[in-house]
Amino acid sequence: MSRRIIKSWNGSDSIFTRFSEKIRGRKPSLREKVSQAIYRLKVQRTKLENAAARIENHDKSLFEKIVKAQMAKDSARAIMYANECVELRKIAKTTLRCQLALEKVLLRLETIKDFGDVASLMAPVVDVVQTIKTEISGIMPEVAFELSEVGEVLGDIVTEMGEASGLSEEDLHPSSEAMKIIEEANAVAEQKMKEKFPELPIQVSPTIDESLTTKLK
Repeated sequence: MSRRIIKSWNGSDSIFTRFSEKIRGRKPSLREKVSQAIYRLKVQRTKLENAAARIENHDKSLFEKIVKAQMAKDSARAIMYANECVELRKIAKTTLRCQLALEKVLLRLETIKDFGDVASLMAPVVDVVQTIKTEISGIMPEVAFELSEVGEVLGDIVTEMGEASGLSEEDLHPSSEAMKIIEEANAVAEQKMKEKFPELPIQVSPTIDESLTTKLK
């Protein structure tokens, strides 16, 4: 990294600057901003994990009710519970996909924090965070709000580092890499859905994921 980037990344170490910062209040370095973003994103990841666990437990409860209704030959009630499972699993897949994508974001940010190669590595992260925010907004708006704020912070870091390093806008936002991260998260989510949620014992609407699978493509 250039001297200018290093100073922005680590913060200035001059005695005069440190003295001035004590008076005015120290401006966090880019490394510190990344660390703060990591902490905030980990909090949101935990919220997604907790939500996913609640959804899975609720699905199990509904599944048992479907089976009991079928054993009682109450088809109307069985279909009602099955349709509820379908809707719940739509939410489950979106939540799981966002959780997995966020884990990839956190891994990338940890690498950036440790090695300091910021602009070229972080730009795809910003795009992924924005996509996760859009996906989860209808399910967990409070998480979406926090992701929006963190995304803005990361975007500012990318812009600042890009200006210092002379990277072009195209270099800063390689959409293909962001898409790859999202597609990988989606593929893993598909597999985990099969592992966590057994096939429903009754035929219901076949469009369980149709409205959701196109959003991240």
